[in-house]
Amino acid sequence: MQHYTMNLNLKVWRQKSGTSTGGFETYSVSNISSEMSFLEMIDVLNERLIKEGGDPIAFDHDCREGICGMCSMVIDGRPHGPWKGTTTCQLHMRAFKDGDTITIEPFRANAFPVIKDLMVSRSAFDRIIQAGGYVSVNTGNAVDGNAIPIEKEKADDAFAAAACIGCGACVAACKNASAMLFLSAKVSHLALLPQGEPERKQRVVSMVAQMDKEGFGSCTNTYACEAECPKEISVLNIARLNREYLNASLSGS
Repeated sequence: MQHYTMNLNLKVWRQKSGTSTGGFETYSVSNISSEMSFLEMIDVLNERLIKEGGDPIAFDHDCREGICGMCSMVIDGRPHGPWKGTTTCQLHMRAFKDGDTITIEPFRANAFPVIKDLMVSRSAFDRIIQAGGYVSVNTGNAVDGNAIPIEKEKADDAFAAAACIGCGACVAACKNASAMLFLSAKVSHLALLPQGEPERKQRVVSMVAQMDKEGFGSCTNTYACEAECPKEISVLNIARLNREYLNASLSGS
């Protein structure tokens, strides 16, 4: 693949704190390699801002390998940017052209309050997990991986749901800021496995209640969440979540 450099204009959301008023600021960057990741490009800009005595742009990052889900940005109106099935940290600058103007914002949702600039708090997701995203564990030696027979189809579906990294792109993509895709992935992968059976009914009731308490919106089946999910979690999990919730509610859990 041919390597090239480009000059870009960036419109970046700047906000000093969650209680301050934010706005877009424009920056120019030059000689950006097409092989840089999007975060590396911002690193270059931040180095310049620091040398100039300015305030670097705050953004979340950790693994930079598409695993942790922290690199949450809305790029030109799309969570994580233009590449399908890709986190922001794995988005490379060859996705853009020389002279492009790129708009960069934080995820927008009342349940994801801005901390600073492009950083938002996704602690609401943590509280949803704390409400029921766990299984009963007997301490002692680890059980052999094949000790509990599980149908391949269920194992595959559980594995696919467990691929959710909790980045929040589904919330940012949804016009209602719904967390249903995230929640359905967490409920599904445990509901499909025998290890998740003891808390199965209480889990879904508690987690849905916590989701509602956090102020996320309702799902209206626009499928924007699936389209923008970097791990391509299926909306079929939402249907499974609804069945799990109905069954638990009818049984009085």
